Amino acid sequence: QVQLVESGGGLVQAGGSLRLSCAFSGRPFTLYTMAWFRQAPGNEREFVAYISWSGRDTFYADSVKGRFTVSRDNTANTVSLRMDSLKPEDTAIYYCAAELNQSSLRTTVATLYDHWGPGTQVTVAS
Repeated sequence: QVQLVESGGGLVQAGGSLRLSCAFSGRPFTLYTMAWFRQAPGNEREFVAYISWSGRDTFYADSVKGRFTVSRDNTANTVSLRMDSLKPEDTAIYYCAAELNQSSLRTTVATLYDHWGPGTQVTVAS
């Protein structure tokens, strides 16, 4: 059974940086596309970043493009999200998600992801 566990969240000042990590276990990691989503209080869960099973393709929400970088280590079975130039509006619970997908289709819809971690809180103070 696939399990995802996020880590690395916390409190940071605006303009600062954080690096989130997600540990994957339970099935061969390279069968899965990975993504990061976030959810702020009162808002729906929104797409943040996508990375293909190979790591060669990435895609970002417009709101984070140029500030966030997603990467994966297929040896260590981890996916990371480097967040720079953080803004108060980036405050949310961040979730990693896995989709059984080895195609080139970039999936940005939360309901299409099969597995989710419990989330990690990121708070950006102004």
